[in-house]
Amino acid sequence: MSYLAILVLNYNGLSLLQEYLPILVTHSQEYAVILIDNGSTDGSLDYVRLHFPDVLCIVHDRNYGVTKGYNLALEQVQATYYVFINNDVLVTKGWLSDMLALMESNPSIAACQPKICSRWAPNYFDYAGAAGGFIDHYGYPFCRGRIFDYLEKDEGQYNDTMAVFWASGACLLFRAEAFHALGGFDELFFAHFDEIDLCWRAHLSNWQVYYCGTSTVYHVGGGSLAYTNPKKTYLNFKNRALMYYKYYSDHTYKLAIQLALDIIAAMRMLLLGKFAHGLAIFRARIDFCKLKKQCTLYKSAVSLPHMYKGNIVIDFFLKRKKTFSKLMWHSGKKV
Repeated sequence: MSYLAILVLNYNGLSLLQEYLPILVTHSQEYAVILIDNGSTDGSLDYVRLHFPDVLCIVHDRNYGVTKGYNLALEQVQATYYVFINNDVLVTKGWLSDMLALMESNPSIAACQPKICSRWAPNYFDYAGAAGGFIDHYGYPFCRGRIFDYLEKDEGQYNDTMAVFWASGACLLFRAEAFHALGGFDELFFAHFDEIDLCWRAHLSNWQVYYCGTSTVYHVGGGSLAYTNPKKTYLNFKNRALMYYKYYSDHTYKLAIQLALDIIAAMRMLLLGKFAHGLAIFRARIDFCKLKKQCTLYKSAVSLPHMYKGNIVIDFFLKRKKTFSKLMWHSGKKV
Protein backbone atom coordinates (compact mmCIF):
# COMPACT_ATOMS: atom_id res chain seq x y z
CA MET A 1 0.00 0.00 0.00
CA SER A 2 1.35 3.41 -1.00
CA TYR A 3 1.11 6.51 1.12
CA LEU A 4 0.07 8.59 -1.91
CA ALA A 5 -0.71 7.69 -5.51
CA ILE A 6 -0.69 10.28 -8.30
CA LEU A 7 -3.22 9.26 -10.94
CA VAL A 8 -2.86 10.67 -14.46
CA LEU A 9 -5.89 9.93 -16.63
CA ASN A 10 -5.07 9.81 -20.33
CA TYR A 11 -6.90 9.35 -23.60
CA ASN A 12 -4.86 9.94 -26.77
CA GLY A 13 -2.84 12.63 -25.01
CA LEU A 14 0.63 11.74 -26.25
CA SER A 15 1.74 15.32 -26.89
CA LEU A 16 0.56 16.39 -23.44
CA LEU A 17 2.34 13.48 -21.76
CA GLN A 18 5.54 14.33 -23.60
CA GLU A 19 5.43 17.88 -22.27
CA TYR A 20 4.05 17.52 -18.74
CA LEU A 21 4.71 13.98 -17.48
CA PRO A 22 8.52 14.47 -17.21
CA ILE A 23 7.97 17.51 -14.97
CA LEU A 24 5.38 15.70 -12.87
CA VAL A 25 7.74 12.77 -12.31
CA THR A 26 10.65 15.08 -11.47
CA HIS A 27 8.67 16.95 -8.81
CA SER A 28 6.96 13.87 -7.37
CA GLN A 29 9.77 11.35 -7.04
CA GLU A 30 8.85 10.22 -3.53
CA TYR A 31 5.37 9.11 -4.63
CA ALA A 32 3.91 6.56 -7.02
CA VAL A 33 2.88 7.98 -10.39
CA ILE A 34 0.26 5.90 -12.19
CA LEU A 35 -0.97 6.37 -15.74
CA ILE A 36 -4.58 5.36 -16.30
CA ASP A 37 -5.08 4.94 -20.03
CA ASN A 38 -8.58 4.95 -21.48
CA GLY A 39 -7.83 2.90 -24.59
CA SER A 40 -5.49 5.31 -26.35
CA THR A 41 -4.43 4.59 -29.93
CA ASP A 42 -1.83 7.35 -30.38
CA GLY A 43 1.24 5.67 -28.87
CA SER A 44 0.78 7.11 -25.38
CA LEU A 45 1.49 3.79 -23.68
CA ASP A 46 4.59 3.05 -25.75
CA TYR A 47 6.00 6.48 -24.87
CA VAL A 48 5.43 6.10 -21.13
CA ARG A 49 6.71 2.53 -20.97
CA LEU A 50 9.86 3.44 -22.89
CA HIS A 51 10.77 6.68 -21.13
CA PHE A 52 9.24 6.17 -17.66
CA PRO A 53 9.50 2.48 -16.74
CA ASP A 54 8.79 3.30 -13.08
CA VAL A 55 5.37 4.71 -13.94
CA LEU A 56 2.74 2.02 -13.45
CA CYS A 57 0.30 1.79 -16.37
CA ILE A 58 -3.29 0.70 -15.81
CA VAL A 59 -4.77 0.07 -19.25
CA HIS A 60 -8.49 0.10 -20.02
CA ASP A 61 -9.88 -1.54 -23.14
CA ARG A 62 -11.79 1.59 -24.19
CA ASN A 63 -12.57 5.16 -23.21
CA TYR A 64 -14.59 4.97 -19.99
CA GLY A 65 -14.45 8.70 -19.40
CA VAL A 66 -13.24 10.36 -16.24
CA THR A 67 -15.60 8.75 -13.78
CA LYS A 68 -15.49 5.07 -14.66
CA GLY A 69 -11.88 5.40 -15.81
CA TYR A 70 -10.83 6.43 -12.32
CA ASN A 71 -13.22 4.10 -10.48
CA LEU A 72 -12.02 1.02 -12.34
CA ALA A 73 -8.37 1.91 -11.83
CA LEU A 74 -8.80 2.47 -8.11
CA GLU A 75 -9.92 -1.12 -7.71
CA GLN A 76 -6.22 -1.89 -8.32
CA VAL A 77 -4.64 0.92 -6.27
CA GLN A 78 -4.22 1.06 -2.52
CA ALA A 79 -3.07 4.31 -0.96
CA THR A 80 -3.85 6.67 1.88
CA TYR A 81 -4.27 9.60 -0.50
CA TYR A 82 -5.11 9.89 -4.19
CA VAL A 83 -4.15 12.76 -6.46
CA PHE A 84 -6.37 13.04 -9.51
CA ILE A 85 -4.50 15.15 -12.05
CA ASN A 86 -5.13 15.99 -15.69
CA ASN A 87 -2.47 15.17 -18.26
CA ASP A 88 -2.30 18.87 -19.21
CA VAL A 89 -1.25 20.19 -15.78
CA LEU A 90 2.19 21.70 -15.18
CA VAL A 91 3.23 21.14 -11.57
CA THR A 92 5.85 23.12 -9.66
CA LYS A 93 8.52 22.19 -7.16
CA GLY A 94 6.97 21.31 -3.82
CA TRP A 95 3.46 21.41 -5.28
CA LEU A 96 2.16 18.68 -2.98
CA SER A 97 3.80 19.44 0.35
CA ASP A 98 1.46 22.13 1.67
CA MET A 99 -1.66 20.32 0.50
CA LEU A 100 -0.55 17.13 2.21
CA ALA A 101 0.31 19.01 5.39
CA LEU A 102 -3.16 20.53 5.36
CA MET A 103 -4.84 17.14 4.96
CA GLU A 104 -2.68 15.61 7.68
CA SER A 105 -3.50 18.44 10.06
CA ASN A 106 -7.26 17.90 9.87
CA PRO A 107 -8.71 14.39 9.39
CA SER A 108 -12.14 15.85 8.59
CA ILE A 109 -10.87 17.25 5.27
CA ALA A 110 -11.84 14.93 2.41
CA ALA A 111 -10.25 16.87 -0.43
CA CYS A 112 -8.28 19.93 -1.39
CA GLN A 113 -6.95 21.65 -4.49
CA PRO A 114 -4.03 23.99 -5.16
CA LYS A 115 -4.15 27.41 -6.78
CA ILE A 116 -4.72 26.70 -10.48
CA CYS A 117 -3.45 29.30 -12.92
CA SER A 118 -3.45 29.36 -16.70
CA ARG A 119 -0.55 27.64 -18.44
CA TRP A 120 -0.59 30.20 -21.26
CA ALA A 121 -1.35 33.28 -19.15
CA PRO A 122 0.34 32.38 -15.85
CA ASN A 123 -0.57 35.68 -14.18
CA TYR A 124 -4.24 34.80 -14.52
CA PHE A 125 -6.36 32.12 -12.91
CA ASP A 126 -7.44 29.10 -14.88
CA TYR A 127 -11.04 28.37 -15.78
CA ALA A 128 -11.05 24.92 -14.18
CA GLY A 129 -10.92 25.50 -10.45
CA ALA A 130 -8.99 28.76 -10.10
CA ALA A 131 -8.81 29.46 -6.35
CA GLY A 132 -11.49 27.10 -5.12
CA GLY A 133 -15.06 26.41 -6.14
CA PHE A 134 -18.49 27.52 -4.94
CA ILE A 135 -22.02 26.91 -6.17
CA ASP A 136 -25.29 28.80 -6.01
CA HIS A 137 -28.74 27.52 -5.08
CA TYR A 138 -29.55 26.68 -8.70
CA GLY A 139 -26.54 24.48 -9.33
CA TYR A 140 -24.35 27.03 -11.12
CA PRO A 141 -20.69 26.62 -10.13
CA PHE A 142 -18.09 29.38 -10.03
CA CYS A 143 -14.69 29.95 -8.49
CA ARG A 144 -12.70 32.52 -6.65
CA GLY A 145 -10.80 34.02 -9.55
CA ARG A 146 -13.25 32.82 -12.24
CA ILE A 147 -16.94 33.48 -12.71
CA PHE A 148 -18.34 32.08 -15.95
CA ASP A 149 -15.75 33.13 -18.57
CA TYR A 150 -14.28 36.08 -16.62
CA LEU A 151 -10.81 35.31 -15.27
CA GLU A 152 -9.12 37.44 -12.61
CA LYS A 153 -5.44 38.31 -12.59
CA ASP A 154 -3.52 36.58 -9.82
CA GLU A 155 -2.25 39.39 -7.61
CA GLY A 156 -1.96 37.34 -4.44
CA GLN A 157 -5.55 38.01 -3.41
CA TYR A 158 -6.19 34.27 -3.00
CA ASN A 159 -2.94 33.12 -1.40
CA ASP A 160 -4.88 31.95 1.64
CA THR A 161 -6.08 28.53 2.71
CA MET A 162 -9.81 28.18 3.22
CA ALA A 163 -12.80 25.86 3.08
CA VAL A 164 -14.71 25.84 -0.22
CA PHE A 165 -17.71 24.00 -1.66
CA TRP A 166 -15.85 22.08 -4.36
CA ALA A 167 -12.29 21.43 -5.46
CA SER A 168 -11.23 21.07 -9.08
CA GLY A 169 -10.71 17.69 -10.69
CA ALA A 170 -7.88 19.17 -12.76
CA CYS A 171 -5.70 18.69 -9.68
CA LEU A 172 -7.48 17.12 -6.75
CA LEU A 173 -5.97 15.60 -3.61
CA PHE A 174 -8.48 13.21 -2.03
CA ARG A 175 -8.40 11.14 1.14
CA ALA A 176 -8.87 7.53 0.05
CA GLU A 177 -11.01 6.70 3.07
CA ALA A 178 -13.42 9.47 2.16
CA PHE A 179 -13.42 8.66 -1.55
CA HIS A 180 -14.49 5.06 -0.98
CA ALA A 181 -16.94 5.93 1.80
CA LEU A 182 -18.66 8.28 -0.64
CA GLY A 183 -18.83 5.59 -3.33
CA GLY A 184 -16.34 7.17 -5.71
CA PHE A 185 -17.27 9.14 -8.82
CA ASP A 186 -20.81 8.89 -10.19
CA GLU A 187 -20.36 7.06 -13.49
CA LEU A 188 -23.56 8.56 -14.88
CA PHE A 189 -21.55 11.74 -15.48
CA PHE A 190 -18.77 10.34 -17.74
CA ALA A 191 -16.89 13.68 -17.52
CA HIS A 192 -17.53 17.21 -16.17
CA PHE A 193 -19.22 18.07 -12.85
CA ASP A 194 -18.09 14.72 -11.45
CA GLU A 195 -15.80 16.35 -8.86
CA ILE A 196 -18.47 18.89 -7.85
CA ASP A 197 -20.94 16.07 -7.30
CA LEU A 198 -18.39 14.15 -5.24
CA CYS A 199 -17.68 17.22 -3.09
CA TRP A 200 -21.42 17.78 -2.63
CA ARG A 201 -21.74 14.25 -1.25
CA ALA A 202 -18.74 14.93 0.97
CA HIS A 203 -20.52 17.89 2.56
CA LEU A 204 -23.64 15.82 3.14
CA SER A 205 -21.47 13.31 5.00
CA ASN A 206 -19.86 16.06 7.11
CA TRP A 207 -16.50 16.04 5.37
CA GLN A 208 -14.78 19.31 4.51
CA VAL A 209 -13.29 20.50 1.21
CA TYR A 210 -10.40 22.97 1.07
CA TYR A 211 -8.35 25.23 -1.16
CA CYS A 212 -4.61 25.54 -0.46
CA GLY A 213 -3.32 28.82 -1.89
CA THR A 214 0.32 28.17 -1.08
CA SER A 215 0.51 25.40 -3.66
CA THR A 216 0.39 26.31 -7.36
CA VAL A 217 -0.03 24.42 -10.63
CA TYR A 218 -0.68 25.59 -14.19
CA HIS A 219 -3.41 24.14 -16.36
CA VAL A 220 -3.55 24.13 -20.16
CA GLY A 221 -7.31 23.61 -20.17
CA GLY A 222 -9.26 21.88 -22.90
CA GLY A 223 -6.50 19.35 -23.43
CA SER A 224 -9.02 16.54 -23.84
CA LEU A 225 -11.98 18.62 -24.98
CA ALA A 226 -11.65 22.24 -26.12
CA TYR A 227 -13.73 24.89 -24.38
CA THR A 228 -15.13 25.87 -27.78
CA ASN A 229 -16.36 22.35 -28.50
CA PRO A 230 -20.18 22.03 -28.32
CA LYS A 231 -19.68 18.62 -26.71
CA LYS A 232 -18.26 20.37 -23.66
CA THR A 233 -21.33 22.61 -23.54
CA TYR A 234 -23.52 19.52 -23.79
CA LEU A 235 -21.72 17.68 -20.97
CA ASN A 236 -21.72 20.73 -18.71
CA PHE A 237 -25.45 21.37 -19.04
CA LYS A 238 -26.49 17.71 -18.92
CA ASN A 239 -24.38 16.89 -15.90
CA ARG A 240 -25.29 20.05 -14.02
CA ALA A 241 -28.95 19.15 -14.46
CA LEU A 242 -28.31 15.57 -13.30
CA MET A 243 -26.33 16.72 -10.28
CA TYR A 244 -28.97 19.24 -9.26
CA TYR A 245 -31.73 16.68 -9.63
CA LYS A 246 -29.87 14.25 -7.37
CA TYR A 247 -30.11 16.69 -4.47
CA TYR A 248 -33.28 18.69 -5.22
CA SER A 249 -35.58 16.19 -6.91
CA ASP A 250 -38.40 17.19 -4.55
CA HIS A 251 -37.92 20.95 -5.06
CA THR A 252 -40.13 21.45 -8.12
CA TYR A 253 -39.80 25.22 -8.20
CA LYS A 254 -36.00 25.07 -8.10
CA LEU A 255 -35.95 22.56 -10.95
CA ALA A 256 -38.32 24.78 -12.94
CA ILE A 257 -36.11 27.83 -12.42
CA GLN A 258 -33.03 25.89 -13.48
CA LEU A 259 -34.83 24.71 -16.64
CA ALA A 260 -35.87 28.28 -17.44
CA LEU A 261 -32.31 29.53 -17.00
CA ASP A 262 -31.02 26.80 -19.32
CA ILE A 263 -33.56 27.74 -21.98
CA ILE A 264 -32.47 31.36 -21.69
CA ALA A 265 -28.84 30.25 -22.05
CA ALA A 266 -29.69 28.25 -25.16
CA MET A 267 -31.58 31.14 -26.74
CA ARG A 268 -28.67 33.47 -25.96
CA MET A 269 -26.30 31.12 -27.77
CA LEU A 270 -28.59 31.03 -30.78
CA LEU A 271 -28.87 34.84 -30.84
CA LEU A 272 -25.07 35.09 -30.70
CA GLY A 273 -24.86 32.82 -33.73
CA LYS A 274 -23.42 29.93 -31.71
CA PHE A 275 -25.98 27.51 -33.08
CA ALA A 276 -24.11 24.30 -32.24
CA HIS A 277 -23.83 25.37 -28.59
CA GLY A 278 -27.46 26.40 -28.37
CA LEU A 279 -28.59 23.08 -29.80
CA ALA A 280 -26.20 21.27 -27.45
CA ILE A 281 -28.02 22.80 -24.47
CA PHE A 282 -31.40 21.65 -25.75
CA ARG A 283 -29.99 18.16 -26.40
CA ALA A 284 -28.51 18.14 -22.89
CA ARG A 285 -31.92 18.83 -21.37
CA ILE A 286 -33.55 16.09 -23.47
CA ASP A 287 -30.92 13.54 -22.46
CA PHE A 288 -31.18 14.64 -18.83
CA CYS A 289 -34.87 13.68 -18.92
CA LYS A 290 -33.89 10.24 -20.20
CA LEU A 291 -31.17 9.70 -17.59
CA LYS A 292 -32.65 11.20 -14.44
CA LYS A 293 -34.41 7.93 -13.51
CA GLN A 294 -30.95 6.40 -13.06
CA CYS A 295 -29.90 9.01 -10.49
CA THR A 296 -29.29 8.05 -6.90
CA LEU A 297 -31.33 10.62 -5.00
CA TYR A 298 -30.24 12.35 -1.81
CA LYS A 299 -32.15 14.46 0.63
CA SER A 300 -30.08 17.63 0.51
CA ALA A 301 -30.06 20.39 3.06
CA VAL A 302 -31.54 23.59 1.68
CA SER A 303 -28.30 25.37 2.53
CA LEU A 304 -24.92 23.68 2.84
CA PRO A 305 -21.63 25.21 3.98
CA HIS A 306 -20.12 27.53 1.36
CA MET A 307 -23.18 27.44 -0.88
CA TYR A 308 -23.82 30.89 -2.33
CA LYS A 309 -27.07 32.45 -1.15
CA GLY A 310 -27.72 34.36 -4.37
CA ASN A 311 -28.17 33.57 -8.06
CA ILE A 312 -24.82 33.83 -9.81
CA VAL A 313 -26.45 34.15 -13.25
CA ILE A 314 -28.35 37.29 -12.24
CA ASP A 315 -25.41 38.70 -10.28
CA PHE A 316 -22.97 38.22 -13.15
CA PHE A 317 -25.01 39.04 -16.23
CA LEU A 318 -27.48 41.62 -14.87
CA LYS A 319 -25.74 43.13 -11.86
CA ARG A 320 -22.30 42.92 -13.54
CA LYS A 321 -20.61 41.40 -10.51
CA LYS A 322 -17.69 39.73 -12.22
CA THR A 323 -15.29 39.08 -9.36
CA PHE A 324 -15.65 36.98 -6.25
CA SER A 325 -14.96 39.95 -3.96
CA LYS A 326 -18.14 41.64 -5.20
CA LEU A 327 -20.18 38.58 -4.25
CA MET A 328 -18.91 38.17 -0.73
CA TRP A 329 -21.41 40.49 0.93
CA HIS A 330 -24.56 39.40 -0.85
CA SER A 331 -27.54 40.71 1.16
CA GLY A 332 -25.18 41.72 3.93
CA LYS A 333 -23.95 38.18 4.48
CA LYS A 334 -20.78 36.45 3.49
CA VAL A 335 -20.87 33.49 1.14
